[in-house]
Amino acid sequence: MKLVKWLHKWLSVLIAIQLFIWLGSGLFFNLMDSNKARGNENRLSNLAVMKIDHERLLEPSYILSQFKIEKPQKPVNSIKLIHLIDQPYYLLNHHLGLYQHFYNEHSLVGAYTGEMKIIDRTMAKKLAKATYSGTGNIGVAERISPPIDDFPKEQNALWRVNFDDALYTSVYIDASSGRVIGHSNDDKRFADFFFMLHFMDYGTSGGFNNWQIILFSILTLIFCITGFVWTLDLLIKGRYKIK
Repeated sequence: MKLVKWLHKWLSVLIAIQLFIWLGSGLFFNLMDSNKARGNENRLSNLAVMKIDHERLLEPSYILSQFKIEKPQKPVNSIKLIHLIDQPYYLLNHHLGLYQHFYNEHSLVGAYTGEMKIIDRTMAKKLAKATYSGTGNIGVAERISPPIDDFPKEQNALWRVNFDDALYTSVYIDASSGRVIGHSNDDKRFADFFFMLHFMDYGTSGGFNNWQIILFSILTLIFCITGFVWTLDLLIKGRYKIK
C-alpha cells in the first residue's frame, strides 16, 4: 500500500497543477478579444474582386495539354481559375491533402499568357501587402519550411513577410498556390501561448491530439485507480463507519 499511497499523493499534485492551468487558460479565452487572438488587427477582410476579361482567357484544355507536354511527370488532379494581385491564373493541383494545412502541391499558370508562374520574393511581398491594412513597411521576406512556429499544423512551404509595425506582424503565403495562410503578430503569439498550456501542446502538433495529453490521461487513470484501492483498503480496515 505504500506505493499506492505514494503514487496517489504525487499524482494529485501533478493533476492539481494542470487543473489550475486549465482554469487559468480557460478564463483567458473567455476574456480575450477573438480578433486579436487570430492576429487579424491589420488584415483586410474584404479584398477587391477583379474583373476578368473572358475573351482573353485561354481554354483550360489548352493549359492542361501544354502543361502535360512541359511537365509530363506531374499529373494534374484539378484546375481552377483564381486571381492574385489583379491577375488571373489557373491553379493546377498535383497533390491534394485532406485539409488545406496538409501537404499540397500546386502550379500556377497565367490565364492570359499560359506561362508558368513561380511565387518569388517580390510576388510574395505584393500578395502580403494586398492583405495588410496597417501602417508598417515591409521588412524581411523569406521562404520557410515546416515546422512553422506561428502555424504549427502547416505542412507546406511558406513565404513569411514581416512588417515593421508595433505588433510585429507577419503574413504567411503558401509558396505554391499564393494562398494567404494567415496573419500573425504579438497578440496572436500571446494567445497561442495560452492555447499551448490549455491543450498541453508542448511540441509542434498544433492541437490537443498529442502524446502529452495521452500520458496525462493515463496518469489520471492511475490516480483514480490508486484512490479507489486506497479507499477499499480503508474500508476493509474499518476506517469508514456508518452510525
